[in-house]
Amino acid sequence: MFLALREFKHAKLRFLLISLIMILISFLVLFVSGLAKGLSFDNASSIEGMNSNYIVLQKDAGRQINHSLLTEKQINEIQKYEKDKNFASLGVQMTTFLKDGTSKKIDATLFGIDVNGMIAPKVIEGEMINSTTTNEVVGDVSLKDKGIKLGDHISDQISGKDFKIIGFTENQSYSHAPVIHMNKKEWALVNSKNAYNAIAMKSNESTAKKINDKVSGVEVISKNQALKGIPGYKEEQGSLLLMIVFLFFIGAFVLAVFFYIITIQKINQFGVLKAIGSRTSYLAKNIIFQVLALTLMSLFISISLTFGLSKFLPAGLPFVFDAKLILGCSLLFLFVAIVGSLISLYKIVKIDAIEAIGRAF
Repeated sequence: MFLALREFKHAKLRFLLISLIMILISFLVLFVSGLAKGLSFDNASSIEGMNSNYIVLQKDAGRQINHSLLTEKQINEIQKYEKDKNFASLGVQMTTFLKDGTSKKIDATLFGIDVNGMIAPKVIEGEMINSTTTNEVVGDVSLKDKGIKLGDHISDQISGKDFKIIGFTENQSYSHAPVIHMNKKEWALVNSKNAYNAIAMKSNESTAKKINDKVSGVEVISKNQALKGIPGYKEEQGSLLLMIVFLFFIGAFVLAVFFYIITIQKINQFGVLKAIGSRTSYLAKNIIFQVLALTLMSLFISISLTFGLSKFLPAGLPFVFDAKLILGCSLLFLFVAIVGSLISLYKIVKIDAIEAIGRAF
């Protein structure tokens, strides 16, 4: 790597400019990826974090939980194929609340659940409701940002019922609205039909297929498929994913062009090195080392910038920047950088030493 390091030393400005462009591109990729993951989490964290792998919906619901409505007969039939501990009914209803004493409206999603079942959320503050609780609910901690505190009373605009917030959960949102969990007793009073939208199951593929085939009018889908059915989820993530893909392509193209131009400028030098015995593999290794060194340095700086910026983002802007995202984007960016340098490597392989020396003199 002696040759690569010497070139870094004697062409500082050239490589500094390349690094700056790579830092900006990788920073943009990381920021948009963090925003995409944050929006995904804010839109569907209640389903994404649910302790299940299959969701049973009404067959004609278009794989959308809020469009599904299961009959009591269907629920009873489904229970024949799965143990109670791996089975949980779920009621979902979008609504609007008013905090007592104010006129400010708060959008929320009601989840009617078995509070002793497998999809019951963990309470991080206050206490959990039980199966006999009356007029008490637990809500996502994001309600605090809307001025709701433990012990506050809220009024449901659809049913007209009043509830007391006795506990807070975390990472419980649906369609960009905080989720408020209630027991089956309260769900029966809030939901005029006392009906459930879905069944969450922790099951195997064989059982899921049996239910899908044998229970009339239902469809068993994976949790990932259920996520895509949440209003706006698929469209939102599709748009952001397209942006990220284009940014990776732009990064590969810019890197390829820069190194190709640099390689063309050094054809004579490469020809001389080949003539005095330098192997093509040695020259290729130097190019790859330069690409990897610049990419790793750019990633380190862009990750630091993105992490620092995430600390100053407003609470209302969903942004997730975790180790999995950093590792995934970094590995993909390294791959794109190496692919972008292949055209330069091809040029080095094709250099004819005698022809290059002839041009040099």
